[in-house]
Amino acid sequence: MTVTSSRRALLGGLAVGSVALAASRPATGSAVISTSLDPNRSPGSPNILLFVVDDLGWGEVGAYGQRTLRTPVLDGLAADGVRFTEAYATPTCAPTRASLLTGLHTGHARVKSNRDAGRGLAARDITVAEVLRDAGYTTGVVGKWGLGPDHGNNPSHPNRQGFDYFFGYLGQQQAHDYWPTHLWRNGERVGYSENVGADTTYAADLFTAEALAFLDRITPGERFFLDVSLTTPHAPNEIPSDAPYSNRPWPKGERNHAAQVTATDAQIGTILAGLAARGLSEDTVVLVVSDNGPHREGAAYDGVGSRLPHDAEFFNSNGRLRGIKRDVYEGGIRVPMIARVPASLRATGGVAAPGTVVDTPVAVWDLPATFAELAGTSAPTAKDSVSLVPSLRGRRQPGHDHLYWQFREDGFDEAVRFGQWKAVRHHRRRTELYQLHRDPGETTDVARRFPSVVRRAERLMARSVA
Repeated sequence: MTVTSSRRALLGGLAVGSVALAASRPATGSAVISTSLDPNRSPGSPNILLFVVDDLGWGEVGAYGQRTLRTPVLDGLAADGVRFTEAYATPTCAPTRASLLTGLHTGHARVKSNRDAGRGLAARDITVAEVLRDAGYTTGVVGKWGLGPDHGNNPSHPNRQGFDYFFGYLGQQQAHDYWPTHLWRNGERVGYSENVGADTTYAADLFTAEALAFLDRITPGERFFLDVSLTTPHAPNEIPSDAPYSNRPWPKGERNHAAQVTATDAQIGTILAGLAARGLSEDTVVLVVSDNGPHREGAAYDGVGSRLPHDAEFFNSNGRLRGIKRDVYEGGIRVPMIARVPASLRATGGVAAPGTVVDTPVAVWDLPATFAELAGTSAPTAKDSVSLVPSLRGRRQPGHDHLYWQFREDGFDEAVRFGQWKAVRHHRRRTELYQLHRDPGETTDVARRFPSVVRRAERLMARSVA
């Protein structure tokens, strides 16, 4: 395998996680964050800080069994909070982002694959941000939106989907460039001419600074929902520094990927430290989730980035699971999801004990119902969404009748899970069947042994498609 150089030389002097470059640009824009509060909002409703990580595998976090890559922040969150061991996203990022916003799985959601990302959401789609804003929350999203075209006036723009404030990448393809020539602040295009032909201003630093600036604008008594959508450890496998793995005898792409994972963990830690420094930690639910399974990619995207290769097997990024990103097998859709519950919830019904582990199957489309319940309201159009608040309170988590996925790139793949059973079908051909409680790696197809279960799975698949 040939390793080629980046389109730009990596700047080793730019420290990972630094916000110095970002701080030089004021976080101001054309929109003003509303500070009005709904007098009917539940007094016990907490703030909500959501981190969506890009392509972080189920097995890439220490709390999920990783032994080489360092993720001390996420491991600490798991030790102090709630770790979901059977949480699911979709096989790729755009449908996951649509599902976690609307509460609809890919059988019902408008965005069913990355091919739908360019059109994004429609005006009639109701997002959790709209629900929370109506409940009196100030809403913001920083980082990768990835739903809709790359211009500031479209129905899928975050400001038209319930977010008071937005800073980051609008288009999905643009988000593959970690040293962007432009980003968006609400409807205003913000240029970074220094990145034309050079790697100067790193997007992750900008996102950290913007998230902290958003928190600075929160006034006493104001409730907020902030979605921080990070772009790493997605390909290309580039980062300003490959520390702390610089001396490891690994291929350059693997050192860079490892550094991306650890830098992402540190970026979350910096924002959480900022939350604490502003006195907001004890009143904020924090939830971290990945948008799909780990990738095995190295090719440049539209001439952006390097071609440094990375193989998900190098760090056992999917753990014991079969498949990677773009698969409907477990390795492509089961993701790390960790929540930290603030002390403020104790006054309204208790909280889960530190280190709680939830093995009930749940999904990213459960977040609208969860966040709505936390806010003391409901998400009426999120018909596939089941609230995870019982888990956050240390109670028994109600499950789904079934969970469904489809993947419409390179054919038509779909899967359904109900109880111990997981059925997978490729291109509407023969249905495979697995017993996940005995075979989480989906190594043995038992369809011939359980034909009645296969028939039930196929009925559920048919029922799940809008």
